[in-house]
Amino acid sequence: MKFFHLSDLHIGKSVNGFSMIEEQKHVFEQVIGYIKTERPAAVLIAGDVYDRAAPSVEAVRVFDNFLTALASENVAVLIISGNHDSPERISFASRLLSEIRVFFSGVFDSAMQSVKLSDEHGDVTFWLLPFIKPLSVRGLFGGREIESCDEAVRAAIEAADIDYSARNVLLSHQFYTKAGIEPIRSESELNPIGGLDAVDSDIIERFDYAALGHLHGKQSAGAVHIRYCGSPIKYSFSECRHDKSITVVDLGEKGDLSITGLPLTPIHDMREIRGELEKLISGDVSALADRDDYLRVTLTDEDEIFDPVGKLRSVYPNLMGLSFDNSRTGIDADSIFSDPEVSGKLSPYDLFGEFFLEVQGSAMTEVQAEIVRGLLDMGDSQ
Repeated sequence: MKFFHLSDLHIGKSVNGFSMIEEQKHVFEQVIGYIKTERPAAVLIAGDVYDRAAPSVEAVRVFDNFLTALASENVAVLIISGNHDSPERISFASRLLSEIRVFFSGVFDSAMQSVKLSDEHGDVTFWLLPFIKPLSVRGLFGGREIESCDEAVRAAIEAADIDYSARNVLLSHQFYTKAGIEPIRSESELNPIGGLDAVDSDIIERFDYAALGHLHGKQSAGAVHIRYCGSPIKYSFSECRHDKSITVVDLGEKGDLSITGLPLTPIHDMREIRGELEKLISGDVSALADRDDYLRVTLTDEDEIFDPVGKLRSVYPNLMGLSFDNSRTGIDADSIFSDPEVSGKLSPYDLFGEFFLEVQGSAMTEVQAEIVRGLLDMGDSQ
């Protein structure tokens, strides 16, 4: 049985003020195109359908169009809620949609929902485990002590009537880890707090395949068949070197598993570039790649630059972030205000510029820079 594994769609997400809606629509069109050529039996979406619990009208419309396109291809669709989703919203109309083989599991009520699909080798049972927290499931298992996500997931799986002699696939959206293996993290993920979110991947070792969501980089969690497919789009510059794809799983007889990928191409890529301003905006450099890519730029000029954002955006319209690395600004931000010797090297304007960059994550615009200079000049004249 062939199926697609997707997760972390984050529909409606903005990155550094840039909406990703058009990128998301573009990727969903590619998914539908692959379904037409690859003909999978099912599409699995392992959580974080939306970027926020109360998605925008536009985000809901985009997901509605994607879901309608999926359903029209006569493919089973299995979806769970993630930590960004509202479980109740994701579960809306789930009983009605199950009649056209679109299965949602948003709210966990002590029993994992299961869906059986068949192929020439018999049944495959898909187990849907939405994102759960200890507090939300405490009391569902007969007074069992549940203080961590590990204990919550363990209780949920042990309570299910799973025949491991048959073929079973799990959908889950948790932070699964394996002792001794450091997972690949992204800036766009919500970081676990105090280790209570971590779940030992050994708990799900007996499934024939575990379709995981939450981490944005594709990777295994301790075993080849326990896998994060990653997000379909780059949502932070920590992901700029990731190759985004659909994870394609071929499940044959018990014990026969093949995992491949289908590439997903963005409208605009996400890149980081570094150098002096005049060189970066020159035709020779800017022609090396798509000028419309989403960029984070690090300027190494020693001289003060007036309106670097405006000059860069005249060539690179999708500039998302700007930082400086030189003898004046390549100073640890924490030391600027704690070490008089360090702060003494910077002018009042540079000091404020560093503070603004540290707080806002981007340099001042031309208008903001003029205001600051005016205020500083006013102070000097008094």
